Amino acid sequence: MGMTDIMRLDVSWAWLVLSAVLLAAAVFYLYTLILSHLAKTTVRNKVVLITDSLSTVGNECAKLFHTGGARLILCGSNWEKLEALAEELTSQSDPTLTFPPKLVELDFSDMESVPEVISEILECFCCLDVLVFNSSLKLKAPVHSLSLQMDRLLMDVNYFGPITLVKGFLPSLISRRSGHILLVNSIQGKLAMPFRTTYAASKHAVQAFFECLRAEVQEYGITVSTINHTFIKTSRSISKDEITARSMRTDHRQTPLGVSAKDVATELLRTLSSKKKEILMARWVPKAALYVRSLFPNLFFAIMVARVRNTVAEETPDN
Repeated sequence: MGMTDIMRLDVSWAWLVLSAVLLAAAVFYLYTLILSHLAKTTVRNKVVLITDSLSTVGNECAKLFHTGGARLILCGSNWEKLEALAEELTSQSDPTLTFPPKLVELDFSDMESVPEVISEILECFCCLDVLVFNSSLKLKAPVHSLSLQMDRLLMDVNYFGPITLVKGFLPSLISRRSGHILLVNSIQGKLAMPFRTTYAASKHAVQAFFECLRAEVQEYGITVSTINHTFIKTSRSISKDEITARSMRTDHRQTPLGVSAKDVATELLRTLSSKKKEILMARWVPKAALYVRSLFPNLFFAIMVARVRNTVAEETPDN
């Protein structure tokens, strides 16, 4: 075989490989489009409640679900921002294919107002199809610097608020024998880290509650899904609650290990279609940490202790 024939063979193989790659990419693209279309049809005409629609994840969910034709109930602690979000959604959509969202002022730091919110929603909508629990108050600080008042606030927002709301709507879901409950939770619902004692405790508590709830309500045709994610990549301005937390040594730095709010919203839509029970949105480092914590707890604890020492050393000024 001459050199010319070898070159022709190499070119043929190169074109064959390139064609295979392009074909695979086209199939994957079509598959993604089909999945996206099927996922959107799952929320059409469905009554969907989002607890914190003003957060980055809640905002992306509101946009995605509104486009899919859901009857949205947008909850948040700031009425003016809720109105601005509703106006943005309606101005960017076809009114013949979408529904104007209902706005509900909801602040889990004021637990006494939650029963009124439940009554208001049930009076307006006799039933709910999808509940997205997305509220979260973040805090990073040494345990000795936290007051019990701050501990209670985190537990109200991250634990007691969501479970109070779900208990209020549960009788309606059980009577209809249908519904999908989604908890958007931090990976710290499964993995506790130093300087996040109360935050991790609240996330562990709400994770356990919804996992138990899943087993209890399955016989009624109700699906409960938990989505655990790592840090959310965001460029939004810091909220009042986060400023309060930051004053107690909070940390909201960007990280390459995080996920985007849009990806979380898309995963939620897929979960509604697939009815998966548990989803972990994390790259290999957090996933590896979960396995190390389960299989080698002493090693994991030693790594966490070393991390605390390094953090303290970095923040201690040289004499």
